[in-house]
Amino acid sequence: MTIHQQMLTIATTGRGTYNITAQLDALIRESGIKTGLCHVFIHHTSASLVITENADPDVRRDLETVLKRLAPDGDPAYQHQDEGVDDMSAHARCMLTHTELTIPITRGQSALGTWQGLYLYEHRTGRFHRKLTITLYGE
Repeated sequence: MTIHQQMLTIATTGRGTYNITAQLDALIRESGIKTGLCHVFIHHTSASLVITENADPDVRRDLETVLKRLAPDGDPAYQHQDEGVDDMSAHARCMLTHTELTIPITRGQSALGTWQGLYLYEHRTGRFHRKLTITLYGE
């Protein structure tokens, strides 16, 4: 069994989804692993990971609409707003999504479904450099 681990940094320019499927598949190819698992972990509490449809961008816009309703910016009930009105809402959005995901590797690439993509979901409105640890293991 082979284990390969690498850090990946993604620059974000504000709230929204950033497709990282191609970067993930490139790391899988570089590892030489043909069959196994890919674990992705994000080192932040105000950005997350989601697997969602990659064909119609309206899906990702609608997900943002849902999260705006569930975790609105600047809600007066929030006590934690140390870094601005999008601070606590970003933490809540992160809790509602994922900080880690595991994806199968098949024939040397991620075995996502036909309409699936892996996205980093930036929940803050500013610019950030988000760090991910990608761990690949298999044969």
